[in-house]
Amino acid sequence: MPIHRNAGGVKPLAIALSALVLTGCATFSRDGGLDSVSALTRERTGLSVQRDKSAAESAASEAAVSQLLAQPLTPDTAVRIALANNKGLQAAFAGLGIAEANLVQAGRLRNPGFSFGRMRGGDEVDIDRSILFDFVGLLTLPLRTGIESRRFEQAKLQTAAQAVRLAADTRRAYFNAVGAQQSVQYAEQVVNAAEAGAELARRMSRVGNWSKLDQAREQAFYADATTQLARTRHNATAAREQLTRLLGLWGAAIDYRIPDRLPDLPKAPNDGTDAEARAMQQRLDVQIARQGASATAAALGLTRATGFINVLELGYANKSQTGAPRQNGYEIELALPLFDWGTARRARAEAIYMQAVQQTADTAIRARSEVREAYSAYRTRYDIAKHYRDEVVPLRKRISDEVLLRYNGMLASVFELLTDSRAQVSSVNAAIEAQRDFWIAETNLQAAINGNGSGGSTEIRGQAFTEAQPQH
Repeated sequence: MPIHRNAGGVKPLAIALSALVLTGCATFSRDGGLDSVSALTRERTGLSVQRDKSAAESAASEAAVSQLLAQPLTPDTAVRIALANNKGLQAAFAGLGIAEANLVQAGRLRNPGFSFGRMRGGDEVDIDRSILFDFVGLLTLPLRTGIESRRFEQAKLQTAAQAVRLAADTRRAYFNAVGAQQSVQYAEQVVNAAEAGAELARRMSRVGNWSKLDQAREQAFYADATTQLARTRHNATAAREQLTRLLGLWGAAIDYRIPDRLPDLPKAPNDGTDAEARAMQQRLDVQIARQGASATAAALGLTRATGFINVLELGYANKSQTGAPRQNGYEIELALPLFDWGTARRARAEAIYMQAVQQTADTAIRARSEVREAYSAYRTRYDIAKHYRDEVVPLRKRISDEVLLRYNGMLASVFELLTDSRAQVSSVNAAIEAQRDFWIAETNLQAAINGNGSGGSTEIRGQAFTEAQPQH
C-alpha cells in the first residue's frame, strides 16, 4: 500500500543512497577461501590442496603429478596426487566459489526500482516519477551478511572434509591395490606348483605308480588354483582401477607402478587413550554441525526481526503537472499483516533450530562411538597380523622345512611335499589379508579422528539452515 507524502527535503533518499554506496563495497577475497581449506587439510593429512584456475597452473600441476608417477607409488605420494589431480575435489573448490559469491551478494542491496507514469487529459499532462529502495534489506543487511558468512565458513569445512575423505579413500585404495597384487604373485606360484603336481601325477598314473583317485585329486587342485588365480587377477584389476579413479588418471598415466608387497607392520600399535578427545577437536563433521547450528540460530534471529513487517520499501518520488510547479516528496510501501502475522514462520524457524541442536549432539555421540569402534578394529587387526607374522607363518615354514628334510632323506614322497605346499596356501593368503586389513584399519582410525564420518547428517543440516533463512 503506497503512502505518498510531500517534503521539502529528500533526507530519506540521501540516507538510502549513502547506504547503497557503502554496501557496494562488498568484494571477493583474494584466495576464495582456499587458504583455510588447505590449512584444515594440512592439519589432518600433512598435505595441502590447490585449485587450478589457469592453464599455467594446470600445466604445473600436471608436471608435478608426472614427476610423482615416475617412481613407484607410496601411500603419501598417492594421496598427494589425488589431492592435486582429483576432478571431484576440483569441483568442490568451484562450489566454494559459489558460497563466496552468495556472501558477496548478501552484502549488497537490491537494485533500486524506478517507476514513470505519464497521463494526458486534454491540454494537461500529469507525470509521476519515483525511485524505491529496499529499506528492510538495508536494516537486515548485517544479519544477512552474518548468515552468509557462517554459510561460507561451513562451505570451507565441507570442502576440507571432502579433501580429508579423499585422502583416506586413496590410502585405503592404495593398500587394497598393493595387497591384491601381492596375492596375485602368490596365486601364480600356487598355480605353478599345482601344475607340476598334476603333471607328475598324470605321468605316474600312466605307468601304474599312482591311483586314478589320487591323480584326480591333484588335477582338481590344479583346476581350483587356476580358477582362484583368475579371480585374484580380476580383484587386483578392480582394486587398481579404484585407485586410478581416485588419483584422477587416464591415458598413459594409468601405467603407474606400485610396490610388490605391503609395508611391514610397525613395531608397536598406537595408543588410543586420547582418540575421543582429539576427534572432538579435529573431526570436521562435528565442526560443520556446530557451524550449522550457529547459522540456524542467526537465521532464527532474522526471522524474528522480519516476522511482523517483511516488505518495507522507501524511496523518493516527484510529480509534475502542466502549468503547476513540481511536487517532491518520498514514498513508503509496506505490506500490512492482516492475514499472516509471521507466527508460523517464527515457529518453523525455532523448530529447525532445535533440529540443528539435536543433530549436532547426535553427530558428537556418533563421532565418539566411531572412534572407539575404529580403534578396536585397528588394535585387533594389528594383533591378528602380528600373530600371523610371528606365529602362523614361521610355524608353517618350520613344517615345510621338516617335510623337505624328510623328502631329501627319502622318508617322504614328492606328493607329501606338494600336500604340505597346499596346506600353506590358506595361511599365506590369510597373512597377506591380515596385513592389508591392518593398514586399512589404521587409515580408518585416522579418518575417524580427523574425518567427517558418513556425511549424511551434514546434508540435512545444510537443508535445515537453508529453510530457516527467510526471504524478504
